[in-house]
Amino acid sequence: MSAALNPAAVRGFLGSGLGIALFSSAVFGLSGSFAKALLESGWSPGAAVTARLTGAALILAIPAVLALRGRWHQLRDNWVTIALFGLIGVAACQLFYFNAVARLSVGVALLLEYLAPVLIVLWIWAASRKRPRASTIGGTVLSLAGLVLVLDLTGAVKIDVVGVLWGLAAAVCLAIYFFITAKENDALPPLVLASAGLLVGAAVMWLAAATGLLPMAFSTADTRLGPWIAPWWAALAGLVILATVLAYVSGIMAARALGSKVASFVSLTEVLFAVIWAWLLLGELPGVIQLLGGVLIVAGVVLVRLDELRSGAAVPAGVAAPVDHANDVEPVP
Repeated sequence: MSAALNPAAVRGFLGSGLGIALFSSAVFGLSGSFAKALLESGWSPGAAVTARLTGAALILAIPAVLALRGRWHQLRDNWVTIALFGLIGVAACQLFYFNAVARLSVGVALLLEYLAPVLIVLWIWAASRKRPRASTIGGTVLSLAGLVLVLDLTGAVKIDVVGVLWGLAAAVCLAIYFFITAKENDALPPLVLASAGLLVGAAVMWLAAATGLLPMAFSTADTRLGPWIAPWWAALAGLVILATVLAYVSGIMAARALGSKVASFVSLTEVLFAVIWAWLLLGELPGVIQLLGGVLIVAGVVLVRLDELRSGAAVPAGVAAPVDHANDVEPVP
């Protein structure tokens, strides 16, 4: 038996940093499919987001308290980062993404959100008036060309413009999040930041619902996941436990084993997993042109990040480095 098929070798790979990172991407990629199943059964995007954040925050609260070990001053000292992460990186980013998923295929919505690194490049270019290096420009052009193909402007099926705007809004939130967390900050354990951010995000969503700013519609109707008819709580449990709690914990483990930059490269596989899950569970599959566009977007993002890695993510004075965020916590997709 070859080493590749050896059970011990397989277990070793799955337990390695790379294996954990791929597992994190796989379970993160489930979020769009579970969310869409709930949305199609009568849930509103706001209700799905609120239930997801609340459930995950409650589950992660216990390990977060243990991680603090009584050092509650860390919450007070980092309250601005926690508040911004919860408001932008969790609540707004996820709400916009779920609104996009309600109108677009899961894969297309996630590809739009993954344009965030390109938006960062364009912002730094405009703010500094300093032209990026050739590979960064090439990656940006590739991603923008991929966006045109993903939108399939000349195709027979017209894409939902409102859904596209929601997806781009999620990308803007993701870009802002990277700027917020770019500053070196080792005082707050990643698990604590994740748990506190989810709690802040949930509180913001409940407040918006209570004031009537956010429509809330829950449903107990069954959901459809692939060939199976599942109760609503099964899809919600998958969204909370698999696509949030396990995804976060494994993502943090991977970032610590591989480093945040390498882990961020591996996290790009989330797009692939999201497309596969949407195909298996929802029967969704982007068209050939859209898939080609997705390849270009991911290739462009890889080029941009490789250039940042080679250059040490050097940016002009007064502009935060966008990707080397020491907290190793990604916003909820």
